[in-house]
Amino acid sequence: MSYQYDLFVIGAGSGGVRASRVAASKGYKVAVAEGSSLGGTCVNIGCVPKKLFVYGSEFGHGVEQAAGYGWKYDGVSFDWATLRDNKTNEIARLNGIYQMMLEKAGVEIISGFASFIDDHTVSVNGVHYTAEKILIAVGARPFIPEFDGKQWVVSSNEMFYLDELPEKALVVGGGYIAVEFAGILNGLNVDTTLIYRGEQLLRGFDQDVRDFACEEYRKSGIDVRLNTDVERIELVDPANESSHRVVHFKDGSHDEFGLVLYATGRVPNVGGLALENVALETSNNGAIKVDHNFTTSVPSIFALGDVTDNIQLTPVAIKEAMALIDYWFDGKEIDFDYDNIPTAVFSQPSIGTVGLTEQDAESRGLDFRVYQTDFRPMKHTLSGSTERALMKLLVSNSDDKVIGVHMVGDYSGEIIQGLGVALKAGATKADFDTTVGVHPTSAEEFVTFSEGALKPRK
Repeated sequence: MSYQYDLFVIGAGSGGVRASRVAASKGYKVAVAEGSSLGGTCVNIGCVPKKLFVYGSEFGHGVEQAAGYGWKYDGVSFDWATLRDNKTNEIARLNGIYQMMLEKAGVEIISGFASFIDDHTVSVNGVHYTAEKILIAVGARPFIPEFDGKQWVVSSNEMFYLDELPEKALVVGGGYIAVEFAGILNGLNVDTTLIYRGEQLLRGFDQDVRDFACEEYRKSGIDVRLNTDVERIELVDPANESSHRVVHFKDGSHDEFGLVLYATGRVPNVGGLALENVALETSNNGAIKVDHNFTTSVPSIFALGDVTDNIQLTPVAIKEAMALIDYWFDGKEIDFDYDNIPTAVFSQPSIGTVGLTEQDAESRGLDFRVYQTDFRPMKHTLSGSTERALMKLLVSNSDDKVIGVHMVGDYSGEIIQGLGVALKAGATKADFDTTVGVHPTSAEEFVTFSEGALKPRK
């Protein structure tokens, strides 16, 4: 058959933009449909604006900590509208860059939400488009569970455009987004409470990291409450939707907040795709099932990024897109390594991790040892802060290879990127030991671990 396009991409987020742009540069006739802003969640209501907010909130702590270094500030104030609007202007600039990159590569940009008509046809704004290949890269959306008063909460989407900051806020959740926004609000001088229904925050991370980070969040001023959940929410003044929220907890207690943020996970954004028109297999949460080559149960349809059940990280979606391009154009079977993916949580303090957690290694029955330390960073010897840093190294006993690196502390995201290269290259503990440290830094701890830092294990 003859199709209008070689490739039609649904969603112009990080994965969709990369796949469409590179495919077009290699000769495909490509169109991409996006019903919102170019760049997807990461650029518009995710990683990028969140990191800008983190930077903004860190200055609040910096003012406090600068006194020990001789700095005195009089009349310090913070203007939320300035941060919010400067962020928005920066995002608009990035949107323009994404548009320029796509157009320069020859990709046709179609504004609107796409839905399936059949295995080779989609509809956007009532117009049908046909393609030999269709790639689904629509990402995920915030999930808020059902409960009485759900309408009085916001998701992370709305946090980037608040009219004003509240004096007191409640963050519900225990993952990346929850701990990051709790840190942002706390750093912007909002009285912040973080609740999670489980035993500990950051499920899936190394247990020592989870325990250590939670204590540091508390020390920073966040009221962290575990094993806590919301029963219902009501307005102080039912006639005024802007009035404070009264949150009733399942333990029978209640409290009043100016804002309630639900950061309780994200689910695949498949609602408007009309998947009933194609025989795509999905998981229970709606994620599109793919094989190792990102091919769905329909041979002409592919999917990658957060809409699948793989790891939901922007760089992962981009790497998946490049792997898919190699599969299409060079016939390279995809063998994506989801084990050694560096990641950072931009909480305060931040977290960096790559490789296996101690619990992962134990569950796999590996023979390994652990080096671990925590200390007060040099910066805080004068700042007056009691903040501490944690560093942890997992080493295989069979071949001396480093199989996991974990850090809680300043610049951990920057540090873990380099260590991610080391793990990918198969570095051993001996390689770490023979590397000269950069002094004085926190990072040098990773290359100076001695037998005295061995963690006792059962």
